[in-house]
Order: sequence, then C-alpha cells, then structure tokens
Amino acid sequence: MGKLDKKVAIITGGGTGIGRTISLTFANEGAKVVVGSRNIANLAEVVKEIKLLRRQSLAIATDVGVKQQVENMVDQTMHEFGRIDILVNNAGILRATGIMDTSEEVWDEVMDINLKGVFLCTQAVAKYMIKQQDGKIINIASISGRGGGLDDGPSYCTSKAGVIQLTQNAAFELGPYGINVNCIAPGLIITPMVYGGGRTREEVQAYLEGRKSATVLGRLGEPEDIAKVALFLASEDSSFISGQTIPVDGGRTNRM
Repeated sequence: MGKLDKKVAIITGGGTGIGRTISLTFANEGAKVVVGSRNIANLAEVVKEIKLLRRQSLAIATDVGVKQQVENMVDQTMHEFGRIDILVNNAGILRATGIMDTSEEVWDEVMDINLKGVFLCTQAVAKYMIKQQDGKIINIASISGRGGGLDDGPSYCTSKAGVIQLTQNAAFELGPYGINVNCIAPGLIITPMVYGGGRTREEVQAYLEGRKSATVLGRLGEPEDIAKVALFLASEDSSFISGQTIPVDGGRTNRM
C-alpha cells in the first residue's frame, strides 16, 4: 500500500526537474498522475517512466498562463479519471534580469506562468475538490519569494512572493471544504532551470558555489529533497496542516 493509492494527481511543469521527480514519486506511492507542460516531448518521457511503475498516467500539453488550456487539462483529467485529489502547481520559469533590464514582455511572461498559472490551476481544480469536500493543493514557490534572493531577478522573486501569499488566501477560502493548501519554498535545487536565466556557464558556477556556502548543510538541493516534502503534504500525514510555507533550503544562513 502506497501513501497515495487510488489518488489522482495533476502536476504542472511535470516534464523535467522537480516536477518530473514529484511525478515519479507520487506514481511510486500509488497515484494516477497527470503531467502538464508546454513541452509535450518531455511529458511523454515521464509518462513512459510512470507506466513502467505500472501506474496510469496522462500527458497534456498545457500553458498554465492560458485559462482555456488549464481548463482543458482539468476537463481531460476528469474525463479520464473522474476526480482530482492532488494538485501540484510546479510550473515556473526564471529570468534573472535586473529591474532596468527586465522588459515588459519578460515581466508578463514570468507572472503569467509563475503566479497567474497557480491561480488559474487552483481555481479550475478547486471547484471539483469542493464537491468532493477533500483535496490537497501544493504550490512550489521559492525561498527567493521570502527575501535574500535578489540575484534571481525582480520578476521571479516577486512572482514567488505572490505564490506564498496566494497560498494563504486559498487555504483560508478552501479550508472549510476540507481542502489543504500549502507551499514549498525551495532553496537552490539542481535542475535545468539553474542553467537558464541568461547566465553564462561561468556565472552559473560562481552562483552555485555561493549558494552552497550559504547553507548550514554545505550542499545544494536535489529534486528528491522537494519531492519528499511534496509527498508528505499530499498524503494524510499532513491532514492538519494548511496555509503554511515550508522552506526546503538546506538552512540558508542569510535567512537566519
């Protein structure tokens, strides 16, 4: 018996990095997993891996910043599995440009995916969870949304701060319906996103070393570190926890 037997989970940004690892972790614990992302090729690989675990899975190409596409993802999930028990709002992008170098287009793109996407997915899924009187919503923010992350750029930091606040609002509104809403704030996790954001490889390496030395554990995070916390929040082990943001950052010394 797995911790998520017979549960149906939607995981956005499920094709790579943290989302992929959460998807496989949930499937390994018995969940039927729907993965959404703008990159259908990545999703197909994840679905293949999940099916090797003898679990059901569905890949749906989805831009979480577009309401119609989000509703399509949710409608397909309901048609295929008849319910939604868990939503992990993981889709996100990083554009590490300063205030004077951030264009309106970049700002809007980051906000659409990182913040508006969380709102749209939560809204679309919550109507079914309300009918069920049960559900788990897990938002993936960032420690950068709580300060000390200005090197990640104002658009990213602001969007993740918004996710933390939205988590509290959603927990307050949805709690009476038996829905738990919580947030994970990762520190630096080694994923493909780390190598994006417009940095050179040398800048990335300097960035990684600086972040490593800023943790009390002296190491950087792995996607599994986040997936384990997501599993806890998706399971009945966390039934009396809601509206919380859990930092998973190795003990960032600049946050103490």
